Amino acid sequence: MHHPCLHTRRDFLRTTLLGGALTWTVPTFLADTFSTLHAAAFDSATQIATGKDAPILVLLQLAGGNDGLNTLIPYANDFYYQARPTLAVKPGDVLKLDGQVGLHPSLVGFKALYDSGNLGVIQGVGYPNPNRSHFRSTEIWETASDSGRNVHYGWIGRYFDNACSGSDPTVGVSISSEMPQAFWSPLPKGVALRNPGSYRFDSGRRAGMSDDLTEAYYKELNLADGSNGDHSPGDMEGASIGKLSSGSMTAGASESPLRFIERTALDAQVSSDKILSITKAGQNRVVYPQSALANDLKLVARLIDGGLSSRVYFVSQGSYDTHRGQAGTHPRNLKDLGDALLAFCNDLKAQRNFDRVVVMTFSEFGRRVHENGSGGTDHGTASPQFIFGGRVKAGLAGAYPSLDPAGLDHGDLVHTVDFRSVYAGLLENWLKTDSQPVLQGRFQPLSMVV
Repeated sequence: MHHPCLHTRRDFLRTTLLGGALTWTVPTFLADTFSTLHAAAFDSATQIATGKDAPILVLLQLAGGNDGLNTLIPYANDFYYQARPTLAVKPGDVLKLDGQVGLHPSLVGFKALYDSGNLGVIQGVGYPNPNRSHFRSTEIWETASDSGRNVHYGWIGRYFDNACSGSDPTVGVSISSEMPQAFWSPLPKGVALRNPGSYRFDSGRRAGMSDDLTEAYYKELNLADGSNGDHSPGDMEGASIGKLSSGSMTAGASESPLRFIERTALDAQVSSDKILSITKAGQNRVVYPQSALANDLKLVARLIDGGLSSRVYFVSQGSYDTHRGQAGTHPRNLKDLGDALLAFCNDLKAQRNFDRVVVMTFSEFGRRVHENGSGGTDHGTASPQFIFGGRVKAGLAGAYPSLDPAGLDHGDLVHTVDFRSVYAGLLENWLKTDSQPVLQGRFQPLSMVV
């Protein structure tokens, strides 16, 4: 099967001769997809937002609900030690940032970045009427919605729609097997991949394989099209179709589900070639620790070094739901987090890319102030956020929530900073776009960059 080398969707669609050759080779697939894509390609001919030299935002999710009290520790506060007789970190072990708070001793990497002026710490981040469900609170953080309002699309997806029109699919890259809700949008952009090698259509027969996977895929699409060009909901079976019906990636109002699948397949084909090429071109210049998170950040650094024109990357670290046995799990997570981020930042410095990258951590909620009877902590509310980069405002921002029992909300911390103010600051001061249409409301920007 003829398999042309594709570079970008724009290059591909602008090349009439190549388009003609492909149309001849796989007529149904491309003939039906060309008309859908052509308008976007035409628009992109004047689109400058490649992001190749533009600021980059890396979102780092701490999934499970990170215990903020044992991450940014109020070591001078007696209420902290009264609430946590077994889990509290002793004052002498805390990596002190000032006379009141300090970092967990496992966060040596964070302390090094703080001391070098590359870490800003936002205290007491949360939102009104907090929800303690992992699913719901993650949804709130990823859609930037109020707790009482269900919003389908993600805040990064809205940023793509508002500020990155005509950009390549790789404008957003999630190092994951599924697209995060933060990327969902009416006009889906972004790609999700675990590793560049697997993120592609197989273009040829391999030993031990009975069929050409690409051809089989195209055939499947074409056979489906042989009925009436549309699929009824009953036709949609399988995991990938299930995502469509659940809304993680949806066709536009004027686009049939099948056309959407075809368009997405073509985007994947083009972007996979691009990502593979860039991964080979990029290099890591420091040694990373051995962990899943470090490997993910290592890949992001390599894609940045290779020149991928992404504006936003998304990575995630799990195992923060520490209801029991927190004394062992939480310090390990934090050490992994701190060491991996230190290596990532040092790699970007060696690449001379550090000044164009900001990393923002987030977690769906913190933990309750009092430890439980199982050596752990239960779902709580506010927790700190950490902002890394060569151009961040280093130091402490916001106010630490009161730990006085009289000032708690049913045993939980009361947030002092709305997380959407953090988003607004990054959108306006880092990504240089109006935050109101992205956040669907006006929030006072908290500037964390210079």
